[in-house]
Amino acid sequence: MITGEIKNKVDKIWETFWTGGITNPLTVIEQFTYLLFIKGLDEVETTKEKEAEFLGLDFDGTFPKEKQHLRWHRFKQLGSPEEMYKIVADEVFPFIKNLHGTEDSAYSKYMGDAMFMIPTANMLAKIIDGIDNIPMEKRDTQGDLYEYLLSKIAAAGTNGQFRTPRHIIKMMVELMKPTPEDIIIDPAMGSAGFLVAVSEYLRDHHNDLFLVQGLKEHFNNTMFYGNDMDRTMLRIGAMNMMLHGVENPNIEYKDSLSEVNKDKEKYTLVLANPPFKGSLDYEAVANDLLKVAKTKKTELLFLSLFIRLLKAGGRAAAIVPDGVLFGSSNAHKQIRKEIIENHKLEAIISMPSGVFKPYAGVSTAVIIFTKTGAGGTDNVWFYDMKADGFSLDDKRSPIEDNDIPDIIARFNNIEEEKERKRTEQSFFVPVDELRGNDYDLSINKYKEIEYEEVEFEAPSIIFKKIELLEIEITKGIKELKEIIGQVK
Repeated sequence: MITGEIKNKVDKIWETFWTGGITNPLTVIEQFTYLLFIKGLDEVETTKEKEAEFLGLDFDGTFPKEKQHLRWHRFKQLGSPEEMYKIVADEVFPFIKNLHGTEDSAYSKYMGDAMFMIPTANMLAKIIDGIDNIPMEKRDTQGDLYEYLLSKIAAAGTNGQFRTPRHIIKMMVELMKPTPEDIIIDPAMGSAGFLVAVSEYLRDHHNDLFLVQGLKEHFNNTMFYGNDMDRTMLRIGAMNMMLHGVENPNIEYKDSLSEVNKDKEKYTLVLANPPFKGSLDYEAVANDLLKVAKTKKTELLFLSLFIRLLKAGGRAAAIVPDGVLFGSSNAHKQIRKEIIENHKLEAIISMPSGVFKPYAGVSTAVIIFTKTGAGGTDNVWFYDMKADGFSLDDKRSPIEDNDIPDIIARFNNIEEEKERKRTEQSFFVPVDELRGNDYDLSINKYKEIEYEEVEFEAPSIIFKKIELLEIEITKGIKELKEIIGQVK
């Protein structure tokens, strides 16, 4: 998480937007993001220049020789706010809009209708000065800063944006261990948090993929896919991916649940936190999804979609509201039965309700399964997460208690879990028991609580102790009165 000092700096910049007349949170974050992106481009360029110089290689960068004055470190030093404003509005912004030229890339598609909306030179100068004072050398800090900005959209309740905490995204990615050959989709991508986390995981664990031409091409062009129905979030997502080194992610403006989405058996990994509590008309939903479970509930329809999107052997990790696990409607039972009987359900990680505070208090779980088309569920692993490293109130302050490292460690050594008892924090449940309980996947249905017998003292002894205490209190009061009397 970012420090209070950085939050204060961000809040101050946010206030500059607000007092300058830009009050729509989505517009603020969009304009903020453009400037972060411009700064980030310059920093990436500087790093690559130094690497090329160190290796003695020629360097063909993002900024041509005649465009060097468009770099952050150059225009921020200009003498007057008016001069800087003219350069940013008339040259820098058109430059970043057309970075990919006429290419049919996600970036060029969604930057095409981007608008520079900061109204005055003094306001721009204040914002640039504020951003320049935020240390963003580390990728983690960049990610946390971005998450904090996105949280402000959620806090304002704009467009129903529902961000996924970054440490939960990271946990899910580490559980799934994506490989350089994977083809990954988030069909409700928002700002592309899951896709960015996968790109970071691969850089940390498979950095050699960039030395293999085929894998490098795959990473930049055919590995990452994301759909969303909010063009602003698509634009933010495209910039987010580009800043994290993915040159051409396949980001689409698409209603993933509709007939328009023809994707089928195309991906090897789904990572998602799809919308909860939505309700659609049947006419708006693809027919093949309704065949799996006839429902209007988006959280159930997305599970059907994941199955359709995945190739045989493909894996999914998704956040679902608790109701998906134990709901008693036919549709709830149908989708659980489909995953358990026709595919391989692997794990249910129950998360505490405070994980999404202060934006929502809904109880959720992570469901992990593999598409097989031929069953395979035998024993399902359950984990009862009680702490995620942050307080479960609206403040979400960092605390020491954190089950996430334990979840990852246990899941990576799943064979050792078989001997655990139902009274422990994690345990296996055999598929026959799930069948016998109407495919109920609520952890409370299966965990056992150990009650310890507590022996209390006999009432006569307790009364005796109270009487002794009363004598001591009376004595103390008498002594206190005597002292006060002497003082007088």
